[in-house]
Amino acid sequence: MSKIYKIALMPGDGIGPEVIAESVKLLDAVAEQSDFSFEYTEVLAGGAAIDAQNDPMPQHTVDICKSSDAVLLGAVGGPKWDNLTGAMRPESGLLKIRKELGAFANLRPVAVPPSLAESSPLRPAAVIGVDLLTVRELIGGIYFGRPSGNDGQEAFNTMRYTVGEIERVARVAFEWARKRRNKVTSVDKANVLDVSRLWRDTVKKLHAAEFSDVALDHMYIDNASMQMVINPRQFDVIVTGNLFGDILSDVSATLGGSLGLLPSASIGSGVGLFEPVHGSAPDLAGQGKANPIAMILSTAMMLDSLGESRSATAIRQGLDAALGYNSRTGDLWHEGYKKISTSEMGDLIRTETLKNLY
Repeated sequence: MSKIYKIALMPGDGIGPEVIAESVKLLDAVAEQSDFSFEYTEVLAGGAAIDAQNDPMPQHTVDICKSSDAVLLGAVGGPKWDNLTGAMRPESGLLKIRKELGAFANLRPVAVPPSLAESSPLRPAAVIGVDLLTVRELIGGIYFGRPSGNDGQEAFNTMRYTVGEIERVARVAFEWARKRRNKVTSVDKANVLDVSRLWRDTVKKLHAAEFSDVALDHMYIDNASMQMVINPRQFDVIVTGNLFGDILSDVSATLGGSLGLLPSASIGSGVGLFEPVHGSAPDLAGQGKANPIAMILSTAMMLDSLGESRSATAIRQGLDAALGYNSRTGDLWHEGYKKISTSEMGDLIRTETLKNLY
């Protein structure tokens, strides 16, 4: 009897619905050649949920996500809702669902194959072969620390971590390193911040106790940002806190030449949340100009998490084959390539993926 996976679809705002649609078409095509299928439930989030229910993450959405096997998210936010503040901002709904799902670790892989090296703002020779994974702590740190406030004359936020919060995300990083090239770089600001000194001490103790077979080094966030540009190939797995991870993973996203290439998975103690790193890009919405690759790679990460690694591998191989064609979406286009739409890129990846499943 075939397995049925319950997937919560959260298209969101801007280009979110367009890139989600390409992932669903791909998943359905893969399922036809496999011994599993998908049952989708579409839910509201972000600006779309504010417009419909005056709440960026309604409880109904949370409940459906918690009862699903995985959540696929397109994007949230846009200028229409920029005047909103606090818990009414679309982005606050994203913070809420991560917290509700217990998704404390955000995985952001970046790989630059030869076919994309020329799209990078760096020299191709500097980025060909880059294959790194940033593990970002996701539900603690300065984004959630209390107290925080703004009285119009003074504003403040609190960066706060416990040993337990640091250990659990560092453990994820070490375990991933064992599957990759066996190296972890822990990024902090221990020369200035007390919370970073606790971070560094905790990572060192965990390494000595459980992961001494994995190479470990430490970098300050400012140096790590510079090294990401100077020599990105030196990194295997990076582990860092919420704020630093937010910044550093976006820096790494530029290595391939577009945010439209970078997937992510938010995992932890419950249901996983899979989403592209790019935003809602409202200036591209509804025009067929969005790059679906990050969403499709996020979908592959979801399949890995569900134990369907054969299908996930077929998608990645299909994507690599598709990039070998003389076609690019607008964000990656330059002279010598054919410019294609969101759906055309999705169709191309789907065709090549199915070749790997037959």
